[in-house]
Amino acid sequence: MNQPGITAFGVTQDGKAVQRITLRAGELTVALLTWGAVLQSLRLAGVPHDLTLGSENLADYEGGMRYHGSLIGPVVNRITGATAQIDGAPHRFEVNQDPGITLHSGAAGTHLKIWQIAEVTENAATLTLTLADGEGGFPGTRRISARFSLIEPATLRLTVTVFSTATTLINFANHSYWNLDGSANWSGHSLQIHADRFLPTTPHFTPTGQIAPVAGSDMDFRLPRRIAAQENLFDTNFCLSDQRRAITDALTLTGTSGVSMTMATTEPGLQVYDGRNAIRPGRAPYEALAFEAQFWPDAPNHPAFPDITLAAGTPSEQVTEWRFRAS
Repeated sequence: MNQPGITAFGVTQDGKAVQRITLRAGELTVALLTWGAVLQSLRLAGVPHDLTLGSENLADYEGGMRYHGSLIGPVVNRITGATAQIDGAPHRFEVNQDPGITLHSGAAGTHLKIWQIAEVTENAATLTLTLADGEGGFPGTRRISARFSLIEPATLRLTVTVFSTATTLINFANHSYWNLDGSANWSGHSLQIHADRFLPTTPHFTPTGQIAPVAGSDMDFRLPRRIAAQENLFDTNFCLSDQRRAITDALTLTGTSGVSMTMATTEPGLQVYDGRNAIRPGRAPYEALAFEAQFWPDAPNHPAFPDITLAAGTPSEQVTEWRFRAS
């Protein structure tokens, strides 16, 4: 495709071409990949380093960096027992994490797909993908649209729309990693999360089913707190609300450099991950933090959690924004 803003990025191991899309508006320059709908790069004017972790090597994304910057679905996060009831019938999914857990939809995950370019302008791009009925155990032919748009002076907005031909499970999240200082790890950043509750987990990082108050715990970030790698441990869902709602601020991350990012979302949950195992080639653990705006994990197995069932013929739409400011 010979179009301004679109360039070749590489070829997958099975011979499929991947393209990079560059968007610009105001103070932001953003690069996207058709592989996994990856947010590969985000640059803020006046800041000499990238704010999100990426790679110039497609093989990295096909390997250990498969979650870096990607849009993960149809069900992000974990499903215990790799099973769920959908429309009254049991469904089984791929086990790709011990013991018997489905993580990020397994091999059927959208982060492992090449998305199609539907539209590109100077400041926006729409990528689309169709998932086959039954792929990975999930029912329905699902048509997904991901629109990335830049809003001046420095906001990136992601709108994900899903339509299914059968009742199914849907829970998407962008899985970008953020380090606003361009440093070796995220120590010294300040973090604020607008959540009164969180989900305690088992040793396998699946929810216990308890919905706990953050008050009095290590997960109380209602006021900004400085954080340090290996002192603050995260693989945790923060409960922002009990259902999808109007877009609302969820967190603010501020680097020691003074660069800040405020993340807002329509989604009721925010998974925070410390990056202990998300290691880029030649780098060390805890390089950056992942913030995944989504429904609460393992929802089909916890009736008290917000429901991720999508009825046939009913569109689903989620919106997430990242707003940036330099010091």
